Amino acid sequence: MWSLVRVVRPIDHGQASLPSLVGGRPWVRDRAARAAAVHHAKSVAIGRLPCDVVTVTSDPTTVPVPDRRLVDVSLVRRLIVRQFPQWSDLPVRPVATSGWDNQTFHLGDLMSVRLPTAQEYALAVDKEHRWLPILARRVPLPIPVPLAKGEPDEGFAFHWSVNEWIDGDPAGIDTIGDLTGFAESLAAFLAALRHVDPTGGPEPGLHNWFRGGPLQVYDSQTRQAIAVLDGHVPRDTVTEIWQSALRAAWDGRPVWFHGDVAQGNLLVRDGALAAVIDFGTCGVGDPACDVVIAWTLLSRASREAFRARLDVDPGTWARGRGWALWKALIIYAGALHSDHTTAEDAKRVLGEILAEYAEFG
Repeated sequence: MWSLVRVVRPIDHGQASLPSLVGGRPWVRDRAARAAAVHHAKSVAIGRLPCDVVTVTSDPTTVPVPDRRLVDVSLVRRLIVRQFPQWSDLPVRPVATSGWDNQTFHLGDLMSVRLPTAQEYALAVDKEHRWLPILARRVPLPIPVPLAKGEPDEGFAFHWSVNEWIDGDPAGIDTIGDLTGFAESLAAFLAALRHVDPTGGPEPGLHNWFRGGPLQVYDSQTRQAIAVLDGHVPRDTVTEIWQSALRAAWDGRPVWFHGDVAQGNLLVRDGALAAVIDFGTCGVGDPACDVVIAWTLLSRASREAFRARLDVDPGTWARGRGWALWKALIIYAGALHSDHTTAEDAKRVLGEILAEYAEFG
């Protein structure tokens, strides 16, 4: 049985509230500040929860609550010295604000060290090392390419990665020059990703918190969030939207998806989409989860351009709307009495969802 619980805010390490559902951050020039902005804009997703957000507990064989363990710079240095001595003279420093499922450290100026914070997040390491080099050759924008895989050592229990560092600013209204052009570029990237041969690719599971699988996994949680928000959201309408998403069952051919197309995972340079990062939730299955950005960042004209360029059918659009609704509801419910800014950001996204549904159904 699923139940709603509160997540306590970690000290100095957690992500910011409602990152994937908020508006853009100001243009930032400093490299460290840009790194902070990227991590600030990471998405809130089941199993990847920062603070003051409603999450679920359940049978630990389905969606467990990760037991996060954090490390410091000294341990990262020791790991590098022991396993990759060719890089031992490079400085190691934390990014200004680290992520939730992985801690990230700069290794010199051109590389990063990415260490999972819990056993569940470590499931993505082998996947990323196997598939990202393949995907990188078939998509039109840079994505992170692993350079080396570290072994458990020095008291650190999981495999970890050294990746290329990709510079850029997180996508937002203040960093994107032309939102419609950005939407079309993103759609072209996702279309190319979907055309990569899915044979042998990772199916939905705990490694990606069931992205690419059926929305029914989060049905109980969503309905509980709706109950918590009674009087704050139009209950009948949001329930109708959710039920329409559940009815739009997917029976298509499995394709590659990113799984977390959020503002912080979309890097911008000179106002244009320049890279897509963080493939920890990628997999092969239903790509509907990748259209959430249509409601969290895009507006009417850019949303229509995105849908047209990606050629999203009505069922996929309905399920994507369902993924967006789920996120917005759980975050709004979690922040309702504790974080006005986060609650307002979630309410804004719900407004986009409700307005689009009212007009187009």
